[in-house]
Amino acid sequence: MRTEFPSQNEITRSWHVIDAHDAVLGRVASRAAMLLMGKHKATYAPFMDTGDHVVIINAAKVKLTGGKENQKLYRRHTGYPGGLIETGARRMRETRPERMLELAVAGMLPKTKLGKQMYRKLKVYAGEHHPHQAQKPAPLALEA
Repeated sequence: MRTEFPSQNEITRSWHVIDAHDAVLGRVASRAAMLLMGKHKATYAPFMDTGDHVVIINAAKVKLTGGKENQKLYRRHTGYPGGLIETGARRMRETRPERMLELAVAGMLPKTKLGKQMYRKLKVYAGEHHPHQAQKPAPLALEA
């Protein structure tokens, strides 16, 4: 018996909206990563991008549990000697709140070309408005 895999033109991609207001960062990110990979579909294949588009709104109002608001550090390197830049979670929320969710979701996706292709289907906005109304995204409720 053969296993059937969908071809690229047979894959249907829907749009989902996740409201991150008062939701825990890791729970929002893991749900978004699952949708981007397509693991919620019966046609999931680990070597194909069968996932959906995900729009996350209210990224500035996401919750961090424990002492992460004061202790969590985001690190990046400029590429020059001594160029390590550390930014705290509180400062990151003030300056680029959507980046917190983008980094969390990117860490849960595969670190391959396929993972980068999945990541491109993620849209994160700090406020509650987004320009994807024409795609008619379906609101997605997170488990409490």
